[in-house]
Amino acid sequence: MEMFERFAYYGVRTVLPTYMVLSISQGGPEFSHTEKGIIYMWWAALQSWLPVLFGGYADRYGYKNTIAVSIALKVAGYLVMAHMLSFWGFFAGCMLLATGTALFKPGVQGTLANVMPEKNASVGWGIFYQLVNIGGFLGPVLAGVLRLMDWQYVFYSCAGIVSLNYLMLLTYKDPAPADGKKDERPPLQVLAQTFRGLVRPKVLVFIVLFSGFWFMFNQIFDILPNFLDDWVDSSVLWSWVGADDLAARGVPFNQEWIINLNPLMIIFLMVPIAWLTNFTTPLRSILLGIGIASIGTFFLGFSMSIWVAIGALFIFSVGEMTSSPKKMEYLASLAGPGEKGMYMGFANAPLGIGWMLGSLIGGLFYDTFGDRTNLTRDHLESVYGVSPELLDALPKEEVFPAFLTIADLSRSQGVDLLWDTYNPGIMWTLFAGIGITSLIGLGIYDFVVRRSEGGAPPGDTPDLEAADAAK
Repeated sequence: MEMFERFAYYGVRTVLPTYMVLSISQGGPEFSHTEKGIIYMWWAALQSWLPVLFGGYADRYGYKNTIAVSIALKVAGYLVMAHMLSFWGFFAGCMLLATGTALFKPGVQGTLANVMPEKNASVGWGIFYQLVNIGGFLGPVLAGVLRLMDWQYVFYSCAGIVSLNYLMLLTYKDPAPADGKKDERPPLQVLAQTFRGLVRPKVLVFIVLFSGFWFMFNQIFDILPNFLDDWVDSSVLWSWVGADDLAARGVPFNQEWIINLNPLMIIFLMVPIAWLTNFTTPLRSILLGIGIASIGTFFLGFSMSIWVAIGALFIFSVGEMTSSPKKMEYLASLAGPGEKGMYMGFANAPLGIGWMLGSLIGGLFYDTFGDRTNLTRDHLESVYGVSPELLDALPKEEVFPAFLTIADLSRSQGVDLLWDTYNPGIMWTLFAGIGITSLIGLGIYDFVVRRSEGGAPPGDTPDLEAADAAK
């Protein structure tokens, strides 16, 4: 079920950064990167914080019912996005999709947390993460083909794919409560228990510190597609799929297929990496993964070579596999009976904080320091004295060609000049720095938790409040 849901979700998610800033003449809504960032910020808020606040209701009212409602909302979101080009219309479609995704997560993940054997938790969550990425790999492949025919086909197909989960629900049965008792808590009591769980020191501090990793992580899907389109010469990759004529003409390779290397690597490497991380504690695995992912993020801005970008993406993916699945294992280990859905909801909180801040800051930063069209406008005005009025009147897709004509440069020479002058790759150093800050904070957290609990591995010991009470 998660595989089908991710198939549809990433079919849209990986092409959306390109679609949202696409000019109207090319079939897009022509949003700025700042507007794109605002949409992603609110998307992150709903998708990540609704399961945090309402994950407990999945425990209370049943995972099957929660999933059924979420599918309907996701279908509605895809269909609205297919037809709305205005900012607020498209915004509404994104919010429907975000809400549906938010409800889906605690339903499916709560089920797994209830039935996962503790002794095999690392491998179990690794297999889950692998299947997630099978869907995440297939979605961009389909979207990359459909968008060449019509952008609306992408949204229609994703609505149809996620609807297949209604067939899967026919085979689904809610797991029995761990204590054998049916949950009959009043709704307000569920919410109150959620807040009590969320403000536990061990949970809250972990959420805040781990959010730095997710700030860095989401730039791979929100900013990297635009960065590849603007700065990286990926045309050589067409020769690898037998399209030598496209390579000869310098046509950029589909960015969503490049980023799709991330889920492809996870499909093949997730289970062995999950097995290896089973020999360390969840927090130690998270720390190692953040460090590796930060190195990969740094090298994304090292040059305009597609091979450097692919290598950096590979390094990042290894870091992601080492760290990301462990958050669910760690939080599941803290949950009491009947709280698995709630704690799986908490797993979305660091993603929510990191994605919200990353969307807002990353969008503003790319608009100012990374967007090739904006940098070209600045260059034409400051170096060649072109008036701002003339530049504003020039359609977006004609700005860079106009620069090449005025400067008498080839496309590659123009890109090289702007790269050397404005150094847009520096933004990836900033993003990597945020990841390293998260790594340092979680390292201190790991030390404090171990010292407070007598050096035992996190997730295998009583929580801080219980330890304090015992003292």
